[in-house]
Amino acid sequence: MNAKAGHRFDTVLADALLADGSTVSIGITAGRIAAIDAALPAGGDAMSLGGSLVLPGLIDAHVHLDKSLVGDAWQSHRRGTSATFSVMERVAIEAEILGRAAPVEQRAAALIELAVAHGTTRMRSHVDIDPVTGLKSLHAVLAARERYKHAASIEIVAFPQRGLVSCPGTLELMDAALREGADLVGGLDPSGVDHDVDGQLDAVFGLAQRHAAGIDIHLHDAAGEGLAELDEIARRTKAVGMAGSVNVSHAYALGMVPEADAQRTAEKLADAGVSILTNAPGNHAYPSVMQLREAGVTVIAGNDNIRDAWWPYGDADMLERAMLIAYGSGFLTDEELAVALDLATHSAARALRVDDYGVHAGAPADLIVVPARNVAEAVVARPARSHVFKAGKLVARDGKYVGH
Repeated sequence: MNAKAGHRFDTVLADALLADGSTVSIGITAGRIAAIDAALPAGGDAMSLGGSLVLPGLIDAHVHLDKSLVGDAWQSHRRGTSATFSVMERVAIEAEILGRAAPVEQRAAALIELAVAHGTTRMRSHVDIDPVTGLKSLHAVLAARERYKHAASIEIVAFPQRGLVSCPGTLELMDAALREGADLVGGLDPSGVDHDVDGQLDAVFGLAQRHAAGIDIHLHDAAGEGLAELDEIARRTKAVGMAGSVNVSHAYALGMVPEADAQRTAEKLADAGVSILTNAPGNHAYPSVMQLREAGVTVIAGNDNIRDAWWPYGDADMLERAMLIAYGSGFLTDEELAVALDLATHSAARALRVDDYGVHAGAPADLIVVPARNVAEAVVARPARSHVFKAGKLVARDGKYVGH
């Protein structure tokens, strides 16, 4: 887009390298990208980026702001006693640890600041809703969302971690959470946790339709059991016309069955408009990113648990998550590394229904500056973000959160 003669911008980012290899100046006015050109009149605040790569703000499409212990004392990880992974045993361990942790809002604030410092300008957080915690965690995360709205856009999923239909009182609390500010309806292992696939999905889709909300379901259930649940989620999504509004997080089953079986389910998910999120866990099979994308499924990425009772790792960096997904998937070429980044940028924006996302004229000026020569190097090297802008305002610099 060519700048109009005499136009003055609030901010001009000069000598900016775009993902396509072009070097441009980016003019920002009123929080949006007003122009992108080879050269723009400086005006306002102008800075040279020295040829650094400019990317749209990163999207963490699955995080737990209420669980993280970032900003609190270090907690050594406690293994469960079960020979295999048990959601409910881990829930019990978590409850004990969080019972003596710092307040939710304090820990959520620390994690948001860390994420923003690494270039995340939008995130989707699951928040526990159950008779034990009630709506306390929701209210704390809502407060943190308001406090940091200048730096990050945050969606909240009401997450029934102790079960939805098998845990009395949770359905009513979920309904209240959606009235009080949660944006999406969550679910968890309809078979493995609730032992009632139809019952949980009836409740999840019922709440979503009642509140005109989207859906994001955790699905760890394995192999054939999980695949059948994915097929049913796809069927229900298509039947009620919710294409583009339903995501399944993890979907481990897709990585645990023969390729032909996964392909059949992938085609159903694509036809229904159901997206799949992965964090490429190091100790578990997970869906084939390329198989799903080639079938037409929107695949997205998130950090999931960050330094909490479930997982001691993570620093909220979505470039690092893209690298881990690429590494675990055997991606080597520049084109494959660009796919890994796409899961935390454009694909995530489509799944989260973010309008006008990207580095183009008219888009919100949610931008990160990475000292790298191309996208592949950014994913592999993961250098500290030199600048992070939210709506044109600098919110982080040189890997540190700077606030307003």
